[in-house]
Amino acid sequence: MTKQTVGFIGLGYMGQGMAANILTKGFPLVVMAHRNRAPLEALVEKGAREAKSAREMAGECDIVVLCVTGSPEVLAVVEGPDGIAAAGRPLTIVDCSTSDPSVTTALAARLAQKGITLLDAPLGRTPADAAAGTLDVMVGGADADVARVRQILDTFAGRVIHTGPTGTGHTMKLLNNFLSMGYAALYSEALMLGRKAGLTAETFDSVIRGGRMDCGFYQTFFRYVLERDPNAHKFAIRNGFKDMSYLAAFANATGAANPIGAAVRNSFAQAVGAGRGEDFVPMLSDFVAETNGLKE
Repeated sequence: MTKQTVGFIGLGYMGQGMAANILTKGFPLVVMAHRNRAPLEALVEKGAREAKSAREMAGECDIVVLCVTGSPEVLAVVEGPDGIAAAGRPLTIVDCSTSDPSVTTALAARLAQKGITLLDAPLGRTPADAAAGTLDVMVGGADADVARVRQILDTFAGRVIHTGPTGTGHTMKLLNNFLSMGYAALYSEALMLGRKAGLTAETFDSVIRGGRMDCGFYQTFFRYVLERDPNAHKFAIRNGFKDMSYLAAFANATGAANPIGAAVRNSFAQAVGAGRGEDFVPMLSDFVAETNGLKE
């Protein structure tokens, strides 16, 4: 059976590992560069083909996977003047970005009129999992459409959860990131308060690690706190702020009070406002300590 040709846009921390798995597992792959050409050139050396635009990519692919920052970037690459929709042919777009669900559902409706199917398939876990092919994927879309792309998702996922119709994947991702960014804000504030009381990060960790409050996110966060490994959790604070802003918009649209979400968003907003947006999420602990008069 001839395998579907896959396009991939967004070769960042997550995307480069995902794309490599698609190619390694036998699917013809077309890739496109943005700012950093190194991941693209590595894939081309292994047999991928480079497209010069999203429109060119769409002209030869059955499925295009997006792993960009959020809704504005998705809209630009899909509906821009040289975007995917401009190719004028039916295909399936799998949006693995963390996007605003209301934007996703509206875009899906517009694309359906052009014979293009949009599925939202945001990701859980880390760039290391992307490289290992063990990501969590939350996918929204009709049963038949999800089945059509399942082999592609399985190349880079350890778990694929069908959440419901298009838009539900991005909603679930926002809830997932609400929990993880909430943990980051809690850990940062707890560490700061502990230091005020003379408790070291090592003492804090000796109590939490292995107990009921331990989890995978805690472990990568504390790999930075304890070992100062800057690559322990490669997710930028600005992206955490973006996701919490999407959650706030979702809560407002549904008329729901979201006071904890607002507090978490403010923690990230302060860091971004202070010029720390490019720092990775565990580094929020440094910012919170510094703003409370504590220095390393």
